[in-house]
Order: sequence, then structure tokens, then C-alpha cells
Amino acid sequence: MGLVEDLERFRTVGEERREDLADFVAYGDLSASDADSVRVPIKVVDLPEFAYDERDRGGVGQGDAEVGDPVDAEPDDGDGDGEPGEDGGEHEYYEMEPEEFAAELDEELGLDLEPKGKQVVEEVEGDYTDVARAGPDSTLDLERMFTEGLKRKLATEFDEEYLREVCRVADVTVEEVFEWARGEHVPVSYGTVAQFHAEVAEERGRWDSIEAVAANVERTPVRQRIREEGLDHVPFRREDERYRYPEVIEERERNVVVVNIRDVSGSMRQNKRELVERVFTPLDWYLQGTYDTAQFHYVAHDAEAWEVEREDFFGIRSGGGTKISAAYELAEEILERYPFGEWNRYVFAAGDSENSSNDTEDRVIPKMEALDANLHAYVETQPSGNAINATHAEELERHFGEDAEDVAVTSVGGPEDVTDAIYDVLSTEGSTDE
Repeated sequence: MGLVEDLERFRTVGEERREDLADFVAYGDLSASDADSVRVPIKVVDLPEFAYDERDRGGVGQGDAEVGDPVDAEPDDGDGDGEPGEDGGEHEYYEMEPEEFAAELDEELGLDLEPKGKQVVEEVEGDYTDVARAGPDSTLDLERMFTEGLKRKLATEFDEEYLREVCRVADVTVEEVFEWARGEHVPVSYGTVAQFHAEVAEERGRWDSIEAVAANVERTPVRQRIREEGLDHVPFRREDERYRYPEVIEERERNVVVVNIRDVSGSMRQNKRELVERVFTPLDWYLQGTYDTAQFHYVAHDAEAWEVEREDFFGIRSGGGTKISAAYELAEEILERYPFGEWNRYVFAAGDSENSSNDTEDRVIPKMEALDANLHAYVETQPSGNAINATHAEELERHFGEDAEDVAVTSVGGPEDVTDAIYDVLSTEGSTDE
């Protein structure tokens, strides 16, 4: 095995030994990743390298290198500056795009979610599975027309010779034969019975009763007679004509806008902020990898709300009070730019459940109900248990109930709860398409 192949083998081993995705989300270093690339640590530290032998002897190949210096696999085009080991090297991380992250998270959590498409961007022709009553002759469904004609043939056929035998019963009338035919489900008209009755008038009296006919004459089923004698024709009608046309498949653009809301008031200390980051960051990666177009907005709030950049969102802390409704008022303004008929809309909020008096019941809940969104979620972060006035999550659960398909309420007390919280959020949204 050559050096290049050996190097590639070690990289492959490293990828296979990368940190478990669930452990990475709950405990790993998320800061090494960005919005477009998820970097998962690999458990292989260093690749092997060649070094000179310590024997002090001359000979072919001896140069100016010191004992123990590594041998480069390829000539170095650089200027020689820098110390060995300054950079970690690509083998320290396994990089995946959000699409791969979303697929693996689906598998890890057992979600298998299908993103919703809203706005129709294209209509394409599929298989010729639909039919219409009009169309070009080249699309006439001959097989279907023949089938309809054959069904009509079977429905109208009957054993004419047996009916004539019934007409030969002594003193039988046309009305009696017709009533018998109706009782036997023989598809014959009164006029046909009258015609047969007249044809065999001179032979009437061959049988004493219809029961005698049944006992002495074998009745041939229609299907058997057709198999034996064949069909002279199949009655086609204009109404049997159907023309095949392709199924119209709507290609929908899968767009999503996410408004992430975080409480930055004085009670949101570092451990709480870190839990919010561990839940919201994978959710962003997942939705970006799942939808064609994803837009993210970040709203920080204490008693007031303002929009911030992603890189500032998780580190902000203020000394003010808490008024969660201010964030929902700003979220409503943001979402006005993204029509609900064209965009999937998600509003994710997180905090320690502390809120100003009556704000949840009087303002937040009505605003959530009025704001069109595929999913509202609230993530409560309370590492040391709920404070006395931390009632926001409890009030939401009491109002919306546990089975609501567009509101998820979950709690995170530590890193071990992170993947469960992500599952709670992603699995809550109802499956009904818009």
C-alpha cells in the first residue's frame, strides 16, 4: 500500500470514528461549525509520519536534516516559516453540509420528516394515469373501451334457447315468462319475450311446467357459452370512450423562515444560554438542510425586543426585566415579509420561563394564536429547577394542551435533555399539508 492510499485509509477510519451525532449535539463543541458547515470532531488525533533513523552514518540520501525530522511526502513549495503542529489538519474534524446533518439527525431521532412545499413553482407531466372524455385519437384508451363494452355484453347476454324452451310450456303466457325471467335475473325485455313466445307457438305444450324445463334442459352460463362459441361483436358506445392524459405534478418550492427568540434578561445566566444554543443551533442546521430556501431571524428580548445577528444571539445578556410578548410583536412584524401561503413559518422561543405578571396569559398566548405559523415552540431552560415565578411554560402547556399539533413546549435541565427537546420540537408539527 502506497503513502497516498495509506493516508486516505487513515482519513476514512477517522470519519468512521467521528463523535456520535447525539453526543456532539449534547456535549460537543458547536463553535467550530458555522451556518453552512457542521464540523464534528474525529477521535483520530494524528496521522503517521516517517522519520530518519537515529544511526549516525553517511551514505546515499543523507542530507542536512536533523535526526528525527519528518520526511515530506511531497516537495514543500513554501518558505519554510512556521513550527510543526501549528495547525490541526483536516483529519481533526468530519465536515458535513446541513443536508447531510438533517438526514443523519432524522435517522438518529427516528423522525423521517417530509418538508412541506407551499408555493407552486412548476407543473410537470407525469405518467398517463388519468382519463378524460375528450382528447386526441392517439390517446384513446382502447383497452378500457373494450373492457366497458365486454362488461355490457356480459350484462345483456342470456341463454336464448333456454328462454325459448320456457316459452314452449303448455298454456304459458308472455306475462308469465317475463315474470319468470325477472325472477331469474335474465336481462331480457318484454318485447323479446313476446317475440320468442310467438316464434314457438306451434311447439307450445312440449313441457307441462317451467319446473319440467328446469329438470330436463341444461342451462348454459353466459361466460361458458362465450368461451365455447366466442363473440361475434362487442357493443361499443360513445360513452365508453376515454382518453388518457398525463397526471399533472406540482413542483412546490420548499421555503422556510425561522424566527428564533431568546430571553436575554438578567436571570439568563451562562449555563442557561448554553442550553439554548445547544437546542437552537441544531434546529437551524436541520431546517437549513431540509428546505430549499431557509431564512433565519434572531430576536433578543428582556422587557423590550430587538433583532440581532446570529453570531451575537447566544452571548447577549442584559440587566433588564422580562416581557416575552415584546418578542412576539417583533416576530409578527418580521413575518409580514414572508406570506404564509408561500413560506413555512416557525417561531422558536427559549428562556427560563420567567415573565412579567399576566404577560403570558394576556398577551403572549393571544399573539401565538393570531400569528399564522406551522409551529410555535417554547424551550424552557432551568438547570437547577424552576424558580417560583417561572410559570410561562406551564401556562402554555395548560392552555394549548399536550396534543396540540402546532405548539411544542419542552424543558431542558442539562445537556442530556437536548436531543429529547429537539425531537419534541420537530415531531410536534402536524402532518397535514397546507
